[in-house]
Amino acid sequence: MAGRDLRALFSTNDRRMEAGEAFTDRHGQWQFVQTALTEHLARVTAPGFDVEDLEAPRHNVIVFHGVGGIGKTTLSRTLEVALSDSTRRPARWGEPSWPTRPDLLSVRIDLARSAGTDFERVLLTIRLALAAHLGRPLPAFDIALRRYWEHQHPGESLEEYLARGGLAGRFGKALPQQVQAALGDVAQALMLPGSIGGAVSQLTGALTQALRERRQTVRALAGCARLADLLEAEPDVDALSYYPHLLAWELAQLPADKQVVPVVLLDTFEDTGTRTHRDLERLLQRLVWLMPGAFFIITGRGRLQWADPALTGQLDFTGPAAWPGLADQAVPAPRTADTTTGGRQVLIGDFSADDCDDYLARRLVQDGQPLIGPELRAIITARSHGLPLYLDLSVLRFLELRRAGRTPAPEDFDADFPALITRTVADLTPDERHILRSVSLFDAFDLELATRAAGLTHQAAAARLIERPFVRHDPFALWSYNLHALIRSTLRTADDATDDRWTEADWRAAATRALAALGEQWRAASGPDRRLLVGCLRQGLAIARDHRLDLDWLTDATHAYTDDYVWEPLPLPDTDGPATAADALTELLAALARRQHEHRSRTVERLAAVLDTNLLPADLAEMARYFLAKAHRDLGDTAASRDGMQQVANAGGRYAPDAARGLAHLARAAGDFPTALTAAETLGWAGRGHRVLGDIHFAHGDMAKAATAYTAARAEAEQHGNKGEQAIAQAHLALAVAFTDPTRAEGEIAYAEQLLAGLDQRATTLTAQIAGLVRTAGGADGQFADRASHLRSEIATSGITAAAVLLELAVAFHHAVRGNETDVGEVLGRLTVVTAGGDHAYYLDIAHHLASLIPPASSAVRWADTPETVRTRWRNMVGSRR
Repeated sequence: MAGRDLRALFSTNDRRMEAGEAFTDRHGQWQFVQTALTEHLARVTAPGFDVEDLEAPRHNVIVFHGVGGIGKTTLSRTLEVALSDSTRRPARWGEPSWPTRPDLLSVRIDLARSAGTDFERVLLTIRLALAAHLGRPLPAFDIALRRYWEHQHPGESLEEYLARGGLAGRFGKALPQQVQAALGDVAQALMLPGSIGGAVSQLTGALTQALRERRQTVRALAGCARLADLLEAEPDVDALSYYPHLLAWELAQLPADKQVVPVVLLDTFEDTGTRTHRDLERLLQRLVWLMPGAFFIITGRGRLQWADPALTGQLDFTGPAAWPGLADQAVPAPRTADTTTGGRQVLIGDFSADDCDDYLARRLVQDGQPLIGPELRAIITARSHGLPLYLDLSVLRFLELRRAGRTPAPEDFDADFPALITRTVADLTPDERHILRSVSLFDAFDLELATRAAGLTHQAAAARLIERPFVRHDPFALWSYNLHALIRSTLRTADDATDDRWTEADWRAAATRALAALGEQWRAASGPDRRLLVGCLRQGLAIARDHRLDLDWLTDATHAYTDDYVWEPLPLPDTDGPATAADALTELLAALARRQHEHRSRTVERLAAVLDTNLLPADLAEMARYFLAKAHRDLGDTAASRDGMQQVANAGGRYAPDAARGLAHLARAAGDFPTALTAAETLGWAGRGHRVLGDIHFAHGDMAKAATAYTAARAEAEQHGNKGEQAIAQAHLALAVAFTDPTRAEGEIAYAEQLLAGLDQRATTLTAQIAGLVRTAGGADGQFADRASHLRSEIATSGITAAAVLLELAVAFHHAVRGNETDVGEVLGRLTVVTAGGDHAYYLDIAHHLASLIPPASSAVRWADTPETVRTRWRNMVGSRR
């Protein structure tokens, strides 16, 4: 279905351009309406259904709610047409499943403030539609309406009012005549003398008396038990709101071939009031309740809260017992069009990418072809996040650019639209607007963060805001709520033309509060919580960077992040050259996280660049220097690594124990085992002393002592709750056991993989994989060679020298067990190349031992045991495996 887009049509002089008002199917919503309406028709046509039952639960309303600009009004208009004229129903919607009788009469009423619709006009619109459809009076209602009109509009006839307000033009002029006919029929039945034109009060008085006396002359109306009470009540708007009961009763009296079910579409329901002023909403709720035979389709920005018992007193009919279908969910969340659970409230979701493209292609057409090209449509679609209002505004921008003589290009759509802000905040209270801007600082938030960031002392406004459809809910997320991505971006970047727009100082103050709130939430955790730590660190860094704030608690959080060696990815955006401490810290953490996925030479470049900025405080600069030295060591750049480690150790700061361990590793890598052993014995837990001892015993072929040391390292890590160190110790334990006990190694490797699950430790993962290779050493050559080749490629990509020599040791062990002298020679050649700089040269000696060869005379390795002891241990491992 397509109409004319008059705004677009009057935005250009190009008469070749066709401006269509595109409608994207919303097939799921139509299916929902079909199902709910079919159930309603079955209910109201079933024996025993009674419109005068004022206590039965109501199932005659469904709600479509969603953020401003999502397409609710377009859906409402399309449903109105589809229900009244099958030839104009969207083709993909198909034929409805309901019976041909009773008739359906769709009536759409816009409740927007700009339309000036009050309850009187709502009720008149429904009655006018029925007058045009039925062509007959509805006496009980019409008499009460005439009495009300005489009191509330003295001197103005109903006919004049309808003509002046435009309703007569929409529905015709049948209603005044039908009301007059109803009065005439009643006057004749009561045998009242003379004209009744000016004696409505006399007629209604006589009718009331006749009803009370149960006269036969008014038996046609006597079945309406509450008519007399309503005719006696003061004829004001409050009484008018109960007249729908009379309308429902009259419709129930119609003969079978005249039966009709009004389908009333109430659009822009958010304009009926606020949470504290529900006067119009109360009247509209009575309309829905008192017309159980009619079907109501409500569209608005928020859920209908009628099932909330807390509204008792503000509304007449509340609670889940009264409105079972409206009590399905406390907060909005996307769901399918499914009525099997009884739910009657549906959040209208964003367009899919295909829907967006289809919408843009059909909005502007020239010579039968889309005016907006596919590349530009793709750009607009990506930026829209599926929000139809953004698509609509983009079309207008496209036309504006063409009027200026320019060919619209992708970069012309980089800016946001201020109109999105205006539409979003239009019906929010001042506190809700304040919180909305505050939470736009967060990727995700909860009630506490929202309230703290806004600087409020109570959560009421935040609790109201999260019920809005532009707030998404994910009950499984760390923080359950997040803003619609496009609305969040627009709030933060577009020119805000609202009266209460924030200044830069306002944004900075809110950012300061938001950062502090995240820090307090992290510090208040009852125990170590990596998920919370990473979440707070990620959000806090972004806020500090964007608003140039001091690091505050981010320094401690950074240390906590690195202490565990878990290295979860931190999805942080790149900076255009660090300008603040927060920028530099972002670069530092990004380098540490990314080093698990890129060559160590790139890590060196990143960390060196961060240090060169001189923006980090002293303790974080020390961290950067330590990890830079560690990356140098991984690359085999011993001199640079030793220099950096020595600087950090000499500083005596937080990373001094780590640097001491690094120096011990360097001594081991250089083959100076006595020095490494002396250092290891002084490291303790802070320097991971047990693990360093295990590495030394491993190099000497003493796998029993190595396993004992690694087991102690793992236990110590468990006691300190350090999962990263636990995984490192376990992977090394698995490697040591793999050389001497393949059966036990299978379980140790499985446990290492279990500990590594969810961690991001590249070097440790490689160690565990090499352990798996060692466990199968001596087996089939082909399978072993394939696995070794794959690992060699991974290691080359990482740039981790220690893993490279360890892999070659595993391959040398395999070939020594199988007696493949030629292959052993190739391994020795590769090791000679890898260790040419002097680091890890002891692996070359070990490979010679495995093959029963004499190490090079140039070997400078200083063993902690005798060389013969070392040689015997490694050689015995080959014999045992054979």
